[in-house]
Amino acid sequence: MFKAELIERAAQFRSAAEDPTRNVSGCPALVLNADYTPLSYYPLSLWPWQTAIKAIFLDRVDVVATYDREVHSPSLDMKIPSVIALRQYVKPSEFPAFTRFNVFLRDRFACQFCGDTRNLTFDHVIPRRLGGKTTWENIVAACAPCNMKKGGRTPQQAHMPHVKPIRPTNWQLQQRGKSFPPNFLHETWRDWLYWDIELEA
Repeated sequence: MFKAELIERAAQFRSAAEDPTRNVSGCPALVLNADYTPLSYYPLSLWPWQTAIKAIFLDRVDVVATYDREVHSPSLDMKIPSVIALRQYVKPSEFPAFTRFNVFLRDRFACQFCGDTRNLTFDHVIPRRLGGKTTWENIVAACAPCNMKKGGRTPQQAHMPHVKPIRPTNWQLQQRGKSFPPNFLHETWRDWLYWDIELEA
């Protein structure tokens, strides 16, 4: 249900014009690399509008699309950028940071023992008392009941499904991230985020 709700919300693309109460501070810019792919999908590469405008004046980015909203100064009226592209290509790192969120994302926000998406926590596959380390290859998302059931045992000792967590690459994590889009996507972002989705017949 969690995944379905997120996708449903993300499907409701809105423009700033359709939401007159939208504050300027709520108009971030989607940042693309020089090859016009997002710097990252999760977290989605967004800059506050002030940072985007500063980068424009420093000639570090090109404006790809804008909001209908404008910012004003004594000498300038400028539409707020909604999509910008870096002028210099930034080579993405091969592996993502080992964070709580990234572990959940790798494991699709679901317990690796029973598949439940509620009350998620973390579990050492090989318990620390048996020499297990806190690494990508030994940590999995687990619901509280499964974590309690497993306790300080291995999955085999606890008669639970055997899981073999991996250290994901950034590419693998980005692919997972596409299944869990953020709650708000501006209409001008669609072409840059979902260009590789299979078209419906």
